[in-house]
Amino acid sequence: MIKILVNDGLHADGKMLLEEAGYEVDDRKVAQADLLQVLPNYDAVIVRSATHIKREVLEHCPNLKLIARAGVGMDNIDTAFARERGVKIMTARRAVAHSVAELAFGHMFTLARHFQNTNRDMPSKGNTAFKELKEAYSNGIQLKGKNLGIIGFGKIGQEVARIGIGIGMNIIPVDLEVNEVEIDVSLYRTASMSLAVKMTTTSLQEMLPEADFVTLHVPLNGDTPILGAKEIAMMKKGAFLINTSRGGTVDEEAMIKALDSGKLAGAGLDVYNQEANIQEALLQHPKISMTPHTGAATIEAQRDVALELADKIIAFFGDQR
Repeated sequence: MIKILVNDGLHADGKMLLEEAGYEVDDRKVAQADLLQVLPNYDAVIVRSATHIKREVLEHCPNLKLIARAGVGMDNIDTAFARERGVKIMTARRAVAHSVAELAFGHMFTLARHFQNTNRDMPSKGNTAFKELKEAYSNGIQLKGKNLGIIGFGKIGQEVARIGIGIGMNIIPVDLEVNEVEIDVSLYRTASMSLAVKMTTTSLQEMLPEADFVTLHVPLNGDTPILGAKEIAMMKKGAFLINTSRGGTVDEEAMIKALDSGKLAGAGLDVYNQEANIQEALLQHPKISMTPHTGAATIEAQRDVALELADKIIAFFGDQR
């Protein structure tokens, strides 16, 4: 019998599908320190970001055939060594796409209308300085008609494009591997259409000076930020930067300097260089909208993740028989 360790939790519907397929599913939480002794007993493991499957673990798991990431990023997995050992790696990118895209737009709307500050000021000053607050925050902007630069045009980037098109934004995607994508735009129970989205630009150097909002949807490769001081300097003055991808993809120090100088009008962050030790300059900055890495953390997305992974796992082991 195929044995699967679910170490960071999985929606009950996904677990049920796996059990109905005849697999033994163990959803106890194994501490990272104990993983070396426990994981060798399993054929597959399902993790989120908390559990790390690195070389030192993989070397002691000769029976491990599959690592399933209940999400998108794989910073916690030594993917190169796993593939070298013939271990299959799968993610649930499609399942989380809409959830992450909606959060990106939540940050955009927040920054466009100063919610990151009004939500703090209204409880403390709403009854004593209402007029002053109204005057202070009456210079918001609309997203309609603005240029939206999308870095990375995979499943999540395409979902961002769908929402942006629906709002009336001009989409400027940049992707090194994609030239043209046909995406379906559904207007909930009203109408649907298929649009061919072409990469009108192939470089950040062309996109960054034009975009009013820039949102990242790419993995972190190595230690070099995708948006460092050089790239941020290329951005339009007064632009907004949104990062719901991975910590490290944006140079936080360069971003803070750009916010302080007025180069950037605001930043929306769901990920950070050090999530257990976020610097105070970010936490207290009036131009930053913040969430605690919850891009994929919706009820709907977590169920979809579980179902997508269950289907993929069943198909994978079915092919092995």
